[in-house]
Amino acid sequence: MKHVTRIQDLGPEGVEAVLSQAAAWKLKDPGHIFPGKLLGMVFFNPSLRTRTSFEAVMLRAGGHAIVLDVGSGVWKLEDRPGAVMNADRAEHIKEASPVLSRFVDMLGIRTFSQGGGDEEDEADPVINAFRKWATVPVVSMESAREHPCQGLADALTLRETFGTTKKLPVTLTWAPHIKPLPKAVPNSFLLSAAAAGCEVRVAHPPGFDLHPAVRAEAEAYAKATGGSITYTHDQDEALVGSRAVYAKSWGPTAQTASTPTDVAALLASYSGWMPTRRHMGKAAKDAAFLHCLPVRRNVEVADEVLDHASSRVVDEAGNRYHVQRALLAWMRGG
Repeated sequence: MKHVTRIQDLGPEGVEAVLSQAAAWKLKDPGHIFPGKLLGMVFFNPSLRTRTSFEAVMLRAGGHAIVLDVGSGVWKLEDRPGAVMNADRAEHIKEASPVLSRFVDMLGIRTFSQGGGDEEDEADPVINAFRKWATVPVVSMESAREHPCQGLADALTLRETFGTTKKLPVTLTWAPHIKPLPKAVPNSFLLSAAAAGCEVRVAHPPGFDLHPAVRAEAEAYAKATGGSITYTHDQDEALVGSRAVYAKSWGPTAQTASTPTDVAALLASYSGWMPTRRHMGKAAKDAAFLHCLPVRRNVEVADEVLDHASSRVVDEAGNRYHVQRALLAWMRGG
C-alpha cells in the first residue's frame, strides 16, 4: 500500500515516474483507469483547485469522489493521542480513518497548519494520524508540512515550458501578504524542484527560513539529481538569469516574530518584495512566472506580472489534474 503525503514518499525516481506518466496521458487520455473506484476527500480547510481537480480525475476516469467537510456536516475530528475529548471534537481520527477506509478505495486529506509553529508543522500531526490508521492509500491534498500535488504540478509546468528541468535555474522568492501563511507550498516547490534536478535559488528576508529538515531533504535530492540549492536574502541577486520565478508568501519563524503585532509589522516592512515587471526584468528573457494560486493581486504579486504573457499560473493550476491522475495511478500500482 502506497501513501503519498510528502515528496519523500516518491523520491526523485517516483517524481520522474509521475511526471512522465502525467505528460504522456496529457497527450493521450488513458480512459477509465479507476472504474468503480471511490476517493474519499476529507477537507479541514477550503479548496478550489484541489477539490475540483481531484473530483474531475475520478469522474473522468470512471470512478467517483465523496467530499467530506470537517465541522460542516461531518464531526470535528481529534488527532491528539491520549486526548481527553471533552471539547468540540466529537470523533477521533483513530476511528474515523479506518472507518472511512471500509467505504472507499483511497483517502485524500486537506489539513493546513494549525498555527502551532514550525516544529508542529514538521510533525504534521493530522495527516500522519490518518496515514497511521488508514487501511487504504492516503494522498495529501495539502498538509501542514507539504503540498506534494502542487509541487508536482509546478515541476510538470517547468518541464512543459522549457523541455527539461535538469540544471534549470529557478528562483523561489518570498512575497508579501496581509498575514503569515504556512510553508507547505514553498516547501513542496523546493523539494520537487530539487528532485527534478533544478538549480534552485531561494530568496527570503532574514528570519523567514524554511525548516532545517526540509532544507536537508532538498539538499539530498539535489545531490542525487545533479541539481543545486542556494539561499540568499538578496532577492535581486537570486533573480538574475533565472528561467522561472516562483513567488509565494510564508510566515516568519517563531523566533523572528512571536506576536500578531510583531508579525504584521514585519510583513509590512518587506512590501518591496512583491514581484513586479522590474523584478522579472532581472531574470532571463524567456523567464516564466509561477504561483500556486490563490493570489492576492497587488499585495503578493503585481497585476503586471500575473497578466503578462510570461505568467504560467493558469497552466500550472491546470496541471494539477494531470499530475494527480498519474499520482493516484502510481499509488495503486499503475
